[in-house]
Amino acid sequence: MRLLPPEAAHTASLAFLKAGLVPPVKERDDPVLATTLAGMTLTNPVGLAAGYDKNGEAPDRLLGLGFGFVECGAVTPRPQAGNPKPRVFRLTDDRAVINRMGFNNDGLDVFAERMAARTGRSGVVGVNLGANKDSEDRAADYVTSLKRLSGLASFFTVNISSPNTPGLRALQSRAALDDLLTRVMAAKGAEPVFLKVAPDLTDADIADI
Repeated sequence: MRLLPPEAAHTASLAFLKAGLVPPVKERDDPVLATTLAGMTLTNPVGLAAGYDKNGEAPDRLLGLGFGFVECGAVTPRPQAGNPKPRVFRLTDDRAVINRMGFNNDGLDVFAERMAARTGRSGVVGVNLGANKDSEDRAADYVTSLKRLSGLASFFTVNISSPNTPGLRALQSRAALDDLLTRVMAAKGAEPVFLKVAPDLTDADIADI
């Protein structure tokens, strides 16, 4: 995988998972690792955040690798290609990557079909919600996806942290966030909803939120 460009390696690894070429973990979690979060029971507290399985293609395969939960997405109402390539960069010495993908995804219709196909299966699978880059009402984007996917996921995350969607972080301002959360909470079902904010907010910004 290291011989491939980083985004190609990401795509290839997901294809291997979907094809069943990555064996699941055979050992069961020690019961002492079980925990609860927002009413959800996790077999262990280590989960996979959104960004790896953007389109909900292999959540059960990922759970089989031992994660306590898997978060798919981010998904936007309409499909979008994301930012121009190259948009993922390796930092080899730091064992890290820089991600500038820009919410590339297959869109809500395809994503919802995949989530519906796993109805009845066990495991905690959440969905990260994003807004389309060219949306005129980004709060409405979150509400649209939340309503469509209600009952198909264990939890939702409203993602307003991405620096790769111009203007998205403006939703973190007090007035915009108040409007967004009012609309989201009015639309939500029984599933818990989390809010993802930027990691570089000041203490004053966080207190305001």
